[in-house]
Amino acid sequence: MKIKSQNKIIILLLLFLVQLSFAQKKNESIGTETVNVVKPYSPTISDAFKVKETPSLDDSGNQPKETIKYSILSVPVASTFTPSKGNAAGVEKSKKERLFNNYATLGVGNYGTLNAELFVTQDLGNNDYVAGMLRHHSSQGGIKDVNLNDEFYDTALNVGYGVNNRDMSWAVDLGYQNQVYNWYGLPTDFGMTLPPETQEDLIRGINPNHSYNTISLGGNIEFNEGIFSKIDTRFTHFSDSFSSSENRFYVKPTFKVDVMDQSINTNIIIDHVSGSFENNYDRTNLEPVKYSLTNFGIEPSFVVHENDWTLELGAGLYYGLDSENSGNKFYIYPKVNASYKLVGDLMIFYTGVNGSLNQNSYADFVTQNPFLSPTLNMRPTSNQYNVFAGLKGKLANNINYNLSGSYLNEKDKALFKSNDYTENFDNQNYAFGNSFGVVYDDVRTLRFYAELKADFSKNVTFGINGTFNSYKTDGLEAWNLPSMKLSSNLDVTITKQWYAGLNVFFVGERKDMQTNLDVATLGVPVTLKSYFDANAHLGYKYNERLTFFLKLNNIGNQAYERWLNYPVQGFQVLVGGNYKFDF
Repeated sequence: MKIKSQNKIIILLLLFLVQLSFAQKKNESIGTETVNVVKPYSPTISDAFKVKETPSLDDSGNQPKETIKYSILSVPVASTFTPSKGNAAGVEKSKKERLFNNYATLGVGNYGTLNAELFVTQDLGNNDYVAGMLRHHSSQGGIKDVNLNDEFYDTALNVGYGVNNRDMSWAVDLGYQNQVYNWYGLPTDFGMTLPPETQEDLIRGINPNHSYNTISLGGNIEFNEGIFSKIDTRFTHFSDSFSSSENRFYVKPTFKVDVMDQSINTNIIIDHVSGSFENNYDRTNLEPVKYSLTNFGIEPSFVVHENDWTLELGAGLYYGLDSENSGNKFYIYPKVNASYKLVGDLMIFYTGVNGSLNQNSYADFVTQNPFLSPTLNMRPTSNQYNVFAGLKGKLANNINYNLSGSYLNEKDKALFKSNDYTENFDNQNYAFGNSFGVVYDDVRTLRFYAELKADFSKNVTFGINGTFNSYKTDGLEAWNLPSMKLSSNLDVTITKQWYAGLNVFFVGERKDMQTNLDVATLGVPVTLKSYFDANAHLGYKYNERLTFFLKLNNIGNQAYERWLNYPVQGFQVLVGGNYKFDF
């Protein structure tokens, strides 16, 4: 490398000397000349040449850079440093659970219990779908110390079709339900005045079986634009095995109108129910019971948001039309709700006063109590006002609470009460003190409610709530209304395959009254004992499609009475499975 550098230096010196020799020879040829000046010399200053900030460089004539070759002489160095190996931090990522469109459930248990469900849905296109649901729940009975048949069946089938578009979505559904029950709740002292043989003959002659049939057709439409927000409508035909019949139709459109930068939301309600019962419970009155009731209502309201305040102001205007009794009436109800965030989402104060005219129907009563006699009087309930106030919020990120107090004033509130009876062979099968009627009374209720919900982790959830009531009536008692209700539930995911849950509830004392007209003309109110019930379930997910379950109901094996003279089934065991699938 050094020899090459010396050669380059020698060549450059030789080139420099040759250039100097040529310059000297050129100077030697210059001769002498005579110059004549014809005008004085006047010098001028030429424009200065300004150097550009970024000069343009022409590198085309530059020599290429020499390639330098080098080598590294490695010398070992003693070192005691040993670097530790890094480990990638693990990120827990749960596997996304696959969702199925359809499922089938089947469970069997003691008392001859069968519980089955089948739900299917199928997309017909990008925006429309069809769905169906089949449900069945039955028991062959077997309640201890019950003299009459106590089996029941409940089967329902629903099909629906829906469309979801950008501007609106709508759906229609058609349903049928068949329910079979028995009036098995004979009074405990039934037939005490009769000879044993006559009592046995009387009981054997009672056929407590009765059934209900429901046909319903309904639909709803939701609009994303325009004045109308949504429209709900439904028609229901309800009948029983004693030639009772009821038709109900309601339509409820909701629309929004902007007035002076304020949106006014308005609900319109048209609710009609009409029907007839072939018999009257009073055997001295052989006229059938007929009713035809229509409620017309309009509920305008608007909501104001101001910082932490939310205020809804509105009213309800109703007109009740009674076509059978000519008892038409006009009603006005308040609709005011307010909330204020005292401490963000940790503590929210809310209050309000609301009222409405509620339509009653035979079908709705049967849903609450299937042991009614087909001899009811029907009228609407006027919820004149419900004044309430409370606090809700969070004790922590995973603990929610709700505390409230309210005062309700209800006129013509429907109450279930046991029917009086006689011990005659000519009675209807429901007229032996084994059925219930409906009475109406003005009821004022002072109520306190408390609720706590906690998600201790993603695997453990807990909830507890309680309702405490104090009633005042214009009549004798608030029949079959409990003074206290408590409920609690716990759900635990044990492993990826195992899960379990526990639900317990407590219902306080209720009042009822029943009279055996053969021995008395006026009964004495009876106190139904409070009861406690506990239910548990255990499940095992065999795979993403198949799950097995075990359900235990009435673990304490208590023969408590939900209604007067109607003890419930004791300890119940149900085992089964659920299978999810797609077509």
